[in-house]
Amino acid sequence: MTHPHHRRVRGILAALAATAFLGTATAAAAPAAPTPPPPGPRPTLQPRPPVSAACSPAYRITRKLDGGATWDMCWRYSTDAGLILDRVTYQPPGGAPVKVLTTARLAQIHVPYDDGGAEYDDLTGAGFGWGLQDLKPAECPGGTLSSVKVPEVGTVKGLCTTTRARGHAYRMASDTGAGVYQAQAKDLLVYTVNKVGWYEYISEWRFSADGTVGANVGATGSLSPVDYNATDGRGWPIGKDARGYATSHAHNVFWKLDFGLDGGRDRVEQYDSTVTPPAGDGSPTVKTKRTAVTRELAGDAKNMRWWRVVSGTGKNADGHARSYEIVPGHTDTHAGRGFTRHDVYFTQARACEQYASNNIGNCPAGAGDSVDTWVNGETLTKPTVWVNIGFHHIARDEDQQPMPVHWQGFQLAPRDVTAMNPLTPADLASQNGQPDTPS
Repeated sequence: MTHPHHRRVRGILAALAATAFLGTATAAAAPAAPTPPPPGPRPTLQPRPPVSAACSPAYRITRKLDGGATWDMCWRYSTDAGLILDRVTYQPPGGAPVKVLTTARLAQIHVPYDDGGAEYDDLTGAGFGWGLQDLKPAECPGGTLSSVKVPEVGTVKGLCTTTRARGHAYRMASDTGAGVYQAQAKDLLVYTVNKVGWYEYISEWRFSADGTVGANVGATGSLSPVDYNATDGRGWPIGKDARGYATSHAHNVFWKLDFGLDGGRDRVEQYDSTVTPPAGDGSPTVKTKRTAVTRELAGDAKNMRWWRVVSGTGKNADGHARSYEIVPGHTDTHAGRGFTRHDVYFTQARACEQYASNNIGNCPAGAGDSVDTWVNGETLTKPTVWVNIGFHHIARDEDQQPMPVHWQGFQLAPRDVTAMNPLTPADLASQNGQPDTPS
């Protein structure tokens, strides 16, 4: 059984991306027959700009948001990973810049079908990067479209940088009835759209004025029109009666994060809270335990469990170590492969370990080609964080035509990066650690 939903080789992807760039409609066309990959060495990640040096203006994103917070970063593009962000720095209002992420990017979109007939690695096996789409101004409202040079395709207006309202940043009614403290916020959004077969992936990074980072992938485009041959339990009837069943499948999306908080050595901590039922007429109690993650770990999300990456050098004005908490969104953990069975991985940073599956980083023989094989007990002195968010896509009538965007992702929440809410109004700044109480 074939699933042309994702099947493409690099030469075809380059051609499809080029025709999309020229405005030629290709979404409804039948899949072309495979052709050999282009000659010459395989394009790989473009050289990473040195962390100590600023990127050129064309590859720099700087945005001051409402309230005075500023985000600054460099961007580059890979024919495998797509958009890559480097040197991500957050500057709270009136404060000094804080180095947050050395590098952040997608690390794989793994797509196995429920019938076992097909399984794809969309980044390293289906030419994700070559499918960068040419965006129109209406797709980047109020923002800037930047040109991206894609090898073998050309220059594509494929990177959008804009801001978008997100509602309340905070709200607090005064206990004296004198008024309400509230602020409406906008986020900085940086995103691209990449076409892989029938699917189009919106790869979005969202940066908030309070220091929060959001990473999301939205899948849209079309269900594979020639994949309506599943059965009960393997698919869902689409269209009249029950003649065509769209095959169910999973989207296991991985991100790779290298923090470099404050430019120093990071460490990882895990927190677990245990609830003890009440005794007699008492109340339940909760005890939270911290565990230092000193060796490589394949972590499973559980109720009242979370992880944070802690700066080895930087502290806020209260003397507390700066950190970022990993906040996963809803996920469907896929048990079919070792690398999809866990929600987060912490590995010792290795230059060759680039992709969560079907890795093409040229690791030594026997090193394994997926993130689960790299968790082998090494001491973490320079941790790399891998986040896995899964979505089990059982199609529905509303998925046609075109398919509404379904999102999956996570957040990085600042924890003690600043001594107070960085958007605190000036007349509340004295209440750090000792808020006013009504008499």
